[in-house]
Amino acid sequence: MPYRALAVLALLVVLAGCSTVKETDTGRTATEQMLLSTAADRAAEQTAEKIPAGSTVFVDERFVEGADGKYAIAAIRDHILRRGARLVAERKDAAMAVELRIGALAVDDKNTLVGIPDFGVPIPLAGNVNVPEIALFKKRRRQGVIKIAATTIDTRTGELVQAGDPVYGFAEKTDWALLIFFSWTRNDLMPDQDNAWVGK
Repeated sequence: MPYRALAVLALLVVLAGCSTVKETDTGRTATEQMLLSTAADRAAEQTAEKIPAGSTVFVDERFVEGADGKYAIAAIRDHILRRGARLVAERKDAAMAVELRIGALAVDDKNTLVGIPDFGVPIPLAGNVNVPEIALFKKRRRQGVIKIAATTIDTRTGELVQAGDPVYGFAEKTDWALLIFFSWTRNDLMPDQDNAWVGK
C-alpha cells in the first residue's frame, strides 16, 4: 500500500510540473504589439520635439505603410498637438509639412537555451509525438525597434525648414527559465513595471 501511495504522489508531482501558457488566438501576440507600440510612442515623442509650438502643421504620411506604421503616425500627431502646434487636414492650409518615413519597425527575438529543445519522435502508425523542451537555463529577449525620420518643408516655397537626424525607439521584454520549474520576466512595456522583475 505505501508503494502505491508513493507512486500516486510521484505521478501528481510530475503532472503538476507540466503546464502550458496560451498567449493568443490571433496571428500576432499581444507582447509583439506592445513592443512595437511602446517603441513607437517613445520615438514619436522625440520626433514631435522638433516641431515649434504654435505652428500650423500638415503631417504627410504618404511614405508610411502598415498597421504599426499608422499607430506611429497617430502617436506623432498626438505629441505634436501636446506641444501646442495645430494640425490641419490639407497641406495648403499649413505653414509647414512634416514628411515622415520609417526605416525600421520590427521585433528582434533572441533565444539562449541550455538543455534539450522540443523535438518530435516518430511513432509507427501514430505519427509524431512531441517531446517538450527541457530547459536547465533559458533566456528569451524580445526587443521592439523603430527608426523614424522627419523632414519639415515650407508649404509656400517648398524649401527645407528642417531635416533632423533619425530618432529611435526601443521596448524590451526578457524571459528567463531555470531548472525547468523557475521562471521570471523583466520588461519596460508599462510605466508601473519599468525595470520590474515579475516571477512566475
